[in-house]
Amino acid sequence: MDLPPSPPGTLTSVSKYRKATKEPHRSSRGESEQAKKACNILIPVMHVTSICVRFLAMPILSIKHVTTYRYQKPVTFGEHRMMLRPRDDDDQKVLQSELEISPKPQSLAWRRDKLGNYVAIVHFADRSDELRVVNTVCLDHTPKGFLEFDIKDYARTYPFRYTTADWSRLRPFILPLPLQPELRQWSDQFFAKNGSAELHALLINMTQTIRRTFRHVARHEKGVQEPVCTIAVGSGSCRDLAILMIAALRSRGIAARFVSGYVHLAERDEEIDHLVTGGNTHAWVQVFVPGPGWIDFDPSAGAVGSHNLIRVAAVQHPRDAIPLQGTWYGSASDHLAMQVAVRVKAALNDGPFVQS
Repeated sequence: MDLPPSPPGTLTSVSKYRKATKEPHRSSRGESEQAKKACNILIPVMHVTSICVRFLAMPILSIKHVTTYRYQKPVTFGEHRMMLRPRDDDDQKVLQSELEISPKPQSLAWRRDKLGNYVAIVHFADRSDELRVVNTVCLDHTPKGFLEFDIKDYARTYPFRYTTADWSRLRPFILPLPLQPELRQWSDQFFAKNGSAELHALLINMTQTIRRTFRHVARHEKGVQEPVCTIAVGSGSCRDLAILMIAALRSRGIAARFVSGYVHLAERDEEIDHLVTGGNTHAWVQVFVPGPGWIDFDPSAGAVGSHNLIRVAAVQHPRDAIPLQGTWYGSASDHLAMQVAVRVKAALNDGPFVQS
């Protein structure tokens, strides 16, 4: 079988070419040889004490994301769509990527959407009682912060106007969501009585206030919670808190987009009970600030910048960033369970991956 074209940095082989994707219910939803060598060279070099300073500040991370769906009996799989490969942005570059899928797909096609996200479309021929996708990535991660003097002079104080060139590409991320009085009332606290605010302080204050005043909870229902509901109940998942911040900013004409990916939990970087741990899937916000461009804000953690964040998808709406989605054919009772395990580690201390 001819292998399908792969994005830069993706390793594929006949023996390990496996792939699939989906949501946990019935209607679920090549880099160059030089770059491959770079991954092989950089990781061992990080063990040399004399040159470790650069890499401690800009670490190479290893990511393993395992998703498994189990069924009572073999079922037929329809088309699946996958968004698991991290983006190639200024502050993060994929050095090496390996994708394993079982059952082996009939075809796999990679593309990049208009926002620069990697998307893979998979088709299957074989029936199976298990669908498993294992995505392993080696990533050069250069954390990006947010400094006030990086902001262009005209945008340091809100309100401001984006340039015509910026507006044409930012329009989908500026047009406000339907504005309810509750959202306006909640967001008023970040502005002076005349509606003005220092942009740097505004964005940091909103991020940290959400972290301080809302409970971050695990919510397993599909979709996102409406911002007014999040305000009313005082809690939400990471994606709910991200949407609250996005809605508040868009309602004021500030460009914001939804980001999904991984968070690196360095202090919990360990393997427990043979599960892949030390990281998690996560959702947060990016705001377009004239000068530095897209800046990461994590309202769930009250954090600013991309220090512990690895972007996979940056989109207008969360429905466009589902990691694994597709269809399968069988009885509703055939679906038994879904398991997701994620590990994100600094490659400096990396060891062999544990199969979960």
